[in-house]
Amino acid sequence: MRVIKAFGFSLDGLRAAFGDEAAFREVVLMALVGVPLALWLSLSPLATVLIVFTHVLTLVVELLNTGIEAAIDRIGPEIHSESKKAKDCGSAAQLVMLVWLVALWGMALAGRI
Repeated sequence: MRVIKAFGFSLDGLRAAFGDEAAFREVVLMALVGVPLALWLSLSPLATVLIVFTHVLTLVVELLNTGIEAAIDRIGPEIHSESKKAKDCGSAAQLVMLVWLVALWGMALAGRI
C-alpha cells in the first residue's frame, strides 16, 4: 500500500512540475525531440547512451530545482540571501546540465564520441 501511495505522490509531483513550471515543460520537449533523434541517428552506442542518460538527468535536475524553489517560496515572500543562494544553486545545477547536454550533442554530431 505504501508503494502505491508513493507512486501517487510521484505522479502528483510530475503533474505539478509540468503544470506550473515552463522550464520543466521545456526540458520535457527537449527530451521528446532529443531522445528519439539520438536513437535514430547513426551515433556510436556510447554517444547514444550518454545523450539519453543526460536528457533523463536534465529532467531529474529540473524536478529537484522546482522542489527547491517551491520549498523556499513556502517559507515566505521576503528576499533573503540564503533563500536566493538556494534558488541560484538549483538554477546553476540545471545550467551545468544544459551546457553538458549541448556539448555532448556537439561532440556526438562531430563524431568525437
